[in-house]
Amino acid sequence: MTVQTLLRRATGLSVSKVVAERAVQQRMEQTGHTGSEAYLQALTPAEMTQLIELVVVPESWLFRDPQAFYTTVDMVRERWARGRSTRILSIPCAGGEEPYSMAMALRDGGVPKQAFSIDAYDLSPGCIERAQAGVYGRNAFRAQDVAFRERYFTHLADDAYRIMDALREQITFKQGNLLQFDTASYRHHYDVIFCRNLLIYFDKPTTRAAVEKLSDLLADDGMLLAGYAEVPAFCQNGFTPLQHRQAFALKKDDAPAAAHTAIPPVRPTPARTLRSVPATPRPVAPSAAAPPRSRPVPVPSSSAATPVDLLAEARLLADRGQLREAGEKCHAHLARTPEAAEAYFMLGIINELAGKMDLADDYWRRCIYLQPDHYEALCHLALLAERNGNSTAAATLRARAARVYQRRQAT
Repeated sequence: MTVQTLLRRATGLSVSKVVAERAVQQRMEQTGHTGSEAYLQALTPAEMTQLIELVVVPESWLFRDPQAFYTTVDMVRERWARGRSTRILSIPCAGGEEPYSMAMALRDGGVPKQAFSIDAYDLSPGCIERAQAGVYGRNAFRAQDVAFRERYFTHLADDAYRIMDALREQITFKQGNLLQFDTASYRHHYDVIFCRNLLIYFDKPTTRAAVEKLSDLLADDGMLLAGYAEVPAFCQNGFTPLQHRQAFALKKDDAPAAAHTAIPPVRPTPARTLRSVPATPRPVAPSAAAPPRSRPVPVPSSSAATPVDLLAEARLLADRGQLREAGEKCHAHLARTPEAAEAYFMLGIINELAGKMDLADDYWRRCIYLQPDHYEALCHLALLAERNGNSTAAATLRARAARVYQRRQAT
C-alpha cells in the first residue's frame, strides 16, 4: 500500500506523490529508518499523526474573507432577538484564526456571550495546541484593517501577539476528523458551520462523504460558510447558495423556505467529472428542466471522437489516475481547437495532480487569458498564489472569482 493511500484513508486528503514522499523522507530522517518500506510497515498511530502533521495545510489568517463573519453576526443577532442562541462550528479550524475571528466579530457587534457557543475542530493536534495557546505572528494579521489587534491582543515580543483570555474561554478546541465525526450524537446540532477550504483537498467520493457529514451536523434552518472555490461542490451535493455578497453562504436544499434569502437552486452541468474539480454552477433558464445531479460521461471510440469527446475521454482518464493519457487527449483537443480554454484548465488540474505546480500555474493562466471569467481556473490560481505567499495576487484573483460568481447568481 502506498503512502498516499495510507494518508487518504487516515485523513481523506488527496496528497500528491511528491508531497507524500517528501513527508516520509523527513520522518525517516527523524526516526532513523533507512528504507520507506520498513518505515511504513512500522507505522504506529502516533507516528501516523506525525506524518499527517507534515502534509496538512494549516494556512489561514485572522478575518480571512471577512464577509462570512459579518453575515454570521447578523444571523446570531436575529436569532437572539427571538430568544434563540446560536451554536457555531469551525471545522477545520487550523490554528484557531477562524473561530477567534468569529468571536471578535460577535463582540464588536455587541452580541452577548450567552447568545452563542463556538466549537472548533482540526485534524492536526499541533494546530489545536497552537489555537489553544492563542499566540500569533505577523502572518496572521493580513487583513486590510488590523485595528482589532489593539482591542483583543497583548503584545508579547517582536511580532508575537496573544489573544485575550476572555475570547479564548469562549471557544472549545478539540482534535478531530470531519470524516469520523459522531454525527449521531450531534445530528442537526449546529446552526452555523464554517467549513472553508477543506473540500479542495478531497477527491469526489470523499467530498460527497464530507458534505453528507456536514449536512447531518447542520440544523435544517442553519447556514454553512464555504470557501469560494467550494461552492460548486456543495451545490452538487444537496446545498443551495444564499444571497449574501462574498460570504459564500449556503443552506440545505430542503431547508425551510422562510429561513433564509436564497437564490434559485443552482445545478452543476453533468459533463465535468475530472477528479478534485468542482463543477461550475450553470444558470438554468426558467422554462428548462434542471439536468440530473450526475450522469456518466460516454466514452466514444477513438475513430469517431470529436473535439468535445476528447475532453470527455480526458476527464475519464484523469478520474482513473491515468494522467499522462489524459494530458495527451487534452493536447489532441488543442491541436483541433487551439483556443479551447477548458483544455488548458484540465491540463492545469492534471499537472497539479502530478505535483507539477509551475506547469499547472502556466496552463491556468492560459485558460483565463482565453476565458477571463473561468471561475474554477481563477479559484485554483488564487489558492496557488496563497500557498506561494503572494497575498496580493491571491486577493486580486479571489475578487475576480467572486465577481464571476455573483454575476452567475444574478443570471
